[in-house]
Amino acid sequence: MYAIIETGGKQYKVQSGDVLHIEKLDAAEESIVTFDKVIALHNGKSLKLGKPYVKGASVEARVLKNGKGKKITVFTYRPKKGSKRKMGHRQPFTRVQIETIHASAPKAKPQDKSDDES
Repeated sequence: MYAIIETGGKQYKVQSGDVLHIEKLDAAEESIVTFDKVIALHNGKSLKLGKPYVKGASVEARVLKNGKGKKITVFTYRPKKGSKRKMGHRQPFTRVQIETIHASAPKAKPQDKSDDES
């Protein structure tokens, strides 16, 4: 079973057990995050496409690490003007491991009507 999810403006094909580097999420390490924007879902037999997302489908992942990528150098200049600027940038990322793929939303527990009438 695999799913195609959308996060951070990008799309990823994920299976259970995959480890991804995605755009930084506001989540602590070892916490569980849920991706609700599932674009497609394949269960081995059939492919289910969303319009734009598959209703009720979700993917759960465990946050392994929050960090920064390798440093890149950004150098801009204007020829014949004597103007130049050198900067560095380190893109923040979150490393997640895919735990489970849910094809439908978890069912809510029915509530007692006797409690509501009081």
